[in-house]
Amino acid sequence: MEFLSQFLVLGANIQVFEPEAIGAFAIVLVVILIVPIIFERLRIPGLIGLVLAGTLLGPNGWNLVNTNSSIMNLLANIGLVYLMFIAGLEVDTDFCRCHLNRSLGFGCFSFGIPLILGTFLARLCGFEWNTALLIGSLLSSYSLLGYPIISRLGVLNNQAIATTIGANILSDFGALLIFSVCLVIHQLSLNAFELLAFLGWLTIYSTLLVAGFYWAGKEFFRRSGDDEGNQFLFVVLAVFLATAGAQLLGIEKIIGAFLAGFALNELLGKGAVKEKLLFVGNVLLIPIFFVNLGVQVNLASVVTNLETFKLAVLLVIILLISKFAAAVMGKFIYRYKWQETLSMWSLSLPQAGTTLAASIIGFRAELINEQVLSSIVALMLLSSALGPLITSKVSAGLNTTPVTEKTLVTSPIAKHALGDNPYTIVVPVYNPQTQQHLMEMAALLVRQAKGKIIPLAIATAANHMDAPQVEASLQRSERLLVKATGLSQLLGVEAEPLLRIDDAFARGISRAAREKKASLIVMGWGKRTGIRARLFGNVIDSVVGSSHCPVAISRLMESPSKIQRILVPVENLMAATLLPIQLAQVFAEANKAQVTVLNVCERRTSSSKIASRRSQLNSFVSKVGLTNPPEVQIIAHENTAQAVLQAARLYDLVILPFIRNRNVPGGLAISDVTNQLARQLTCSIIMLGEPQRAFAPVFSPEVSSKRVIVR
Repeated sequence: MEFLSQFLVLGANIQVFEPEAIGAFAIVLVVILIVPIIFERLRIPGLIGLVLAGTLLGPNGWNLVNTNSSIMNLLANIGLVYLMFIAGLEVDTDFCRCHLNRSLGFGCFSFGIPLILGTFLARLCGFEWNTALLIGSLLSSYSLLGYPIISRLGVLNNQAIATTIGANILSDFGALLIFSVCLVIHQLSLNAFELLAFLGWLTIYSTLLVAGFYWAGKEFFRRSGDDEGNQFLFVVLAVFLATAGAQLLGIEKIIGAFLAGFALNELLGKGAVKEKLLFVGNVLLIPIFFVNLGVQVNLASVVTNLETFKLAVLLVIILLISKFAAAVMGKFIYRYKWQETLSMWSLSLPQAGTTLAASIIGFRAELINEQVLSSIVALMLLSSALGPLITSKVSAGLNTTPVTEKTLVTSPIAKHALGDNPYTIVVPVYNPQTQQHLMEMAALLVRQAKGKIIPLAIATAANHMDAPQVEASLQRSERLLVKATGLSQLLGVEAEPLLRIDDAFARGISRAAREKKASLIVMGWGKRTGIRARLFGNVIDSVVGSSHCPVAISRLMESPSKIQRILVPVENLMAATLLPIQLAQVFAEANKAQVTVLNVCERRTSSSKIASRRSQLNSFVSKVGLTNPPEVQIIAHENTAQAVLQAARLYDLVILPFIRNRNVPGGLAISDVTNQLARQLTCSIIMLGEPQRAFAPVFSPEVSSKRVIVR
């Protein structure tokens, strides 16, 4: 099989090209590390930079990377398989179920119209029917590169947005089906009867693979318990078993990889294993594939060769027209507004994952030539840059479910005010330097709500409970709890210290919080800790992604009792901002402090729009039910972060809301503005967020896009 043969070739020739291959690999790693950062600073998706960098490194540029390198080709092939596996793993079945009819309808439009127009264009350009149908299928799918943008804008609940996300499943499946049929016809010259037999085998294989892998995965995960390492290896093994099985049946390997991801989708959920799978793919394997793609493609021919240039331009025009036509049909059938229609169009524009995977396989099988491949890559680069850019412009301010009284009481502070639940705060104690301020903050909150604090210490477990390290960890945890209990007595609040033995700090914290029905988790955030932490080994990142209740990540420069002026910047007015405003008001009532809710609009915003926004903010804040509503300020400025930084000089504490979204790798959906503020503010900071499912936006000022992951 292909991968086995590559390994054998690699072993046979390792002595010949090892120095050159290792050097090329080092260069590629430097590119993967640096280039995406540069392009994202320019508001351009990093994958575009990777492909362009590969072009410069290849034989059509500086010739630093050999196209015949066995190591690079092997890693690129693994990256290709992993890309399609991630595409299947990231299919959002929840959106499809909730909006099934509309997703199927728009999916048919966004798949069928580009397929027909693309095939017609290819026939006009002189391609035979099989190749023309493949080219049409390359335009029929789309990658949700704009997903992180709409998530940060808080418009995921918009009906048109949800429909577009759900329709992505149908377009991917349809494109892969057409691709597999075209490929097998080209390779085996099947007649009609043989083609029907192939489709039958494909159906049987897909059904058995999805059902079998789901069952096997469920049993393995049940028996392996919390062993994430073995679960990770099981999933990777499943991917390559699926690709090997597909090749044995004459099915292209990317079909097997996609089906493996789809089969394990619901099983993995949004847990730590899935996050690690995404991390490995998005950080290393998939970027290597994009760089290697650039090495193999002559993008200069798109400009220097007139025929290639004409084909690329025509493909771009057909893509824009066909996707827009699909969105317009969705508008008239489902009665969407024009802003929603443009959002659907921009979300369905990017051609990345499935399109590139199918085109590179088609090129290797000689079903499409280098001219078509170069044109498709140029199409990918343009659509991947244009789609998210349009999404960030047209999706801001989309209407979703309005904030109702029921929505307003979703936060634990509001629930306690209505007498629903006792207010309980879990404070993990580990760092003695930050412990006192965290306990003071928790005491301030529970004193107002007449609740209690649960100081929590996690002792690290071992294979044997009588191991010396377990005893040492228990003794240290007991000392921390004694200190925390003494602090709570001095602060005059009820404390219920809890010592827990667990394999990992993050799991221990989130599990204990769930068992104790915690209303809030308060954690310390050191000065040297990045607000968007790495996946592996970071406690805060894991707790944020897994806990059932809101999490407050605090960096307190002084005692909370000394805080007199509090600023709450509001980037998107939605239910996520309720808890920060209420938290600020609790501080204010305890310390007789002043609270300001700040919103920054564009400098060219008219006075009437500013007045309307101020009215919306005042109305929103008044519904929170506070006895002393905070002051509302609107500032017109060309740079949101700089405006907030200037205003924050007069305040002791800034409370920044963020989105806890389990659909985003790492669990946090942080806008550029919030990220910059968290890094540059010198006063005390509290990062506060609730799960994304609780949000219901009212209006969303424009925010800039951040890094997007290939879906």
